[in-house]
Amino acid sequence: MILEIVTPEAVIFHSEVSSVAVPGINGSFQMLKDHAPIVSLLDKGTIRIKGTQVELVKEYTEKFAKVKDEYILEIEGGTVEMNNNKIIVLAD
Repeated sequence: MILEIVTPEAVIFHSEVSSVAVPGINGSFQMLKDHAPIVSLLDKGTIRIKGTQVELVKEYTEKFAKVKDEYILEIEGGTVEMNNNKIIVLAD
């Protein structure tokens, strides 16, 4: 599935991933391939990205931390939409 993370500055992430965990306003949740369509508000917290072929946008690699087999991005809030194996995160 494809994950795209958009901030007010730019698209900071666009890559194939195997799972994404986000801080929903009612608690964190994870999305895997073929997840049901969803739209949710995001709270302050951590986005956790896993995948074997994750490619970071070169200009924004410093925004991500790598811990074991996942990439981590701290956000202040936003929204997430998943539909047809494409996830778009609008993050603050």
